[in-house]
Amino acid sequence: MKLLRETIERIFDNPDVNSVHETEEFADHFLGLLNEGQIRAAEPDEFGNWTVNTWIKKGIILLFRYGKTIKMTESHVYKFYDKHFFELRPFNIGDGVRIVPGGSSIRTGSYIARGVICMPPSYINVGAYVDSDTLIDSHALVGTCAQLGKRIHLSAASQIGGVLEPAGLMPVIVEDDVLIGGNCGVYEGVRIKRRAVLGSGVILTNSVKVFDLVNERVIQSENGKPLEIPEGAVVVPGSRTINSPYGKKNGLSISSPLIIKYRDEKTDARVALEEALR
Repeated sequence: MKLLRETIERIFDNPDVNSVHETEEFADHFLGLLNEGQIRAAEPDEFGNWTVNTWIKKGIILLFRYGKTIKMTESHVYKFYDKHFFELRPFNIGDGVRIVPGGSSIRTGSYIARGVICMPPSYINVGAYVDSDTLIDSHALVGTCAQLGKRIHLSAASQIGGVLEPAGLMPVIVEDDVLIGGNCGVYEGVRIKRRAVLGSGVILTNSVKVFDLVNERVIQSENGKPLEIPEGAVVVPGSRTINSPYGKKNGLSISSPLIIKYRDEKTDARVALEEALR
């Protein structure tokens, strides 16, 4: 692993005429390690603090940089063209993953654990990490290097954004037992802590302010750190008034997600959301 890391760092920082050949040499091994979950773009320590593995993101960038665009299928009807490194991720029945027919795609270089279910059509990009018993519903996206924990429900048409460049930026992180409702969007390295619930239509980026009605506080990205949704928070779409003269004159408001309650250990995620919306 040390040699692989040193090779990637050297090629990334000092490209030369041999870079294409050297990238070809490490590509299969590197993608295989990502597929097996032996390496990942970001990972937590024993205290739950996350660290970006910058060298892994650099390796993925090199595959894009030096990959050649080729025809990916022999079909005369459905024609696909992509960088030659990025074939579909290989699976077999022993992997314990359900990929329901209907147009889903999972790029190689992504870890998909046992018990994961992918409903059609859905898409999982290179560098993603999807842990056990998570459901990726129809029209859902798991972006480049996104990190998803165990038993997550990523509902229909929800988007988990990808964060590849700059290599040092934290990808989107969704921790264990999170429920993400339909048509949600989580972008720019936002972290959703365990057991949180996002109601349908919640959009989270690092520029969004989240108003915690329970604790009467404002949660936002500060000092270069990503926005973090607290453990067990139940978040729904909301709005706040724009107080400028023009805003008042036209009755304008801006989207502001609201934390309207927190789950306790006995409360199922769906029950928590249903009760909060009553």
